[in-house]
Amino acid sequence: MRVTLIHNPGAGKQGPRDAARLCELLGARGYKVRYRSSKEKGWKRALKKHAGLVVVAGGDGTVAKVTRRMVGRGIPVAVLPSGTANNIARTLGLVEQPFEKLVRSWENPRRVKLDVGIAAGPWGERYFVEGVGAGLFADLLANPSAERMKNSRHPVESGLERLRKAALRCEPLELKARLDGKDISGRYLLMEAVNLAYVGPNLHLAHDSQPGDARFDVVLVTEDERERLLHYLEHWQDNRERLAILPTRRGRHLKIEWTGFALHIDDKLRPKAKAKPKEIAGLVEACIGNHSVEFLAPD
Repeated sequence: MRVTLIHNPGAGKQGPRDAARLCELLGARGYKVRYRSSKEKGWKRALKKHAGLVVVAGGDGTVAKVTRRMVGRGIPVAVLPSGTANNIARTLGLVEQPFEKLVRSWENPRRVKLDVGIAAGPWGERYFVEGVGAGLFADLLANPSAERMKNSRHPVESGLERLRKAALRCEPLELKARLDGKDISGRYLLMEAVNLAYVGPNLHLAHDSQPGDARFDVVLVTEDERERLLHYLEHWQDNRERLAILPTRRGRHLKIEWTGFALHIDDKLRPKAKAKPKEIAGLVEACIGNHSVEFLAPD
């Protein structure tokens, strides 16, 4: 079988030398490999060429970029998680497993459908894999020091500590929003429509989330829940999958009246630094349930 391998040599502990090792690993199982580095031009074009399987070796950023481009293609995707947080791979049950075992499992895999949402606003439309939100996460992304997490020796722990400090001082944001036609407006420290069980630095915010369930979980944190959020961020090591930690509503169609506050769609921030006035405010809609990509996972 012909496979297209998209590899991020800068993810986690990966390096340029790992490219040869990955190609050799796939070749040993009989796959004909078309290799492209996600750091070089041409990887997007490679996805348009014929292949029976697309393999992504990288972290959430690389997996999400490939996933968004595989919508409607009918070609399954397999992940060799090599990033720091690996939220997508963790949601699919792929972490803490040797690459050799994952590659062997593709011969008789479990096929998992992962929903891909669409966020539409004054800037246009964009697919999202992880989520859409305003408040705490978006404000951190807008902070120029956001790269600290990537550069830290312990990026997940560092990211959670930054979240904890930000949660101590962040101000509630007045949001007007509707979920499946119901008014959920309020003053929120955090509003996140999450598509994965894990987001950010491995935060487990959506306990009931299942891949392919055609719903996202809208996490709503008011001033009244600030202490609950802080408690979780301070004690995440004790039980990352702590149940019912924050109020959550499930739905398929979220509408937000956007007035130009920081808003993120996956790892992209709106408004852009040089956005035109007409791209800075308006109605933002996030929908899920109409698009998906199939992933391979161990049976």
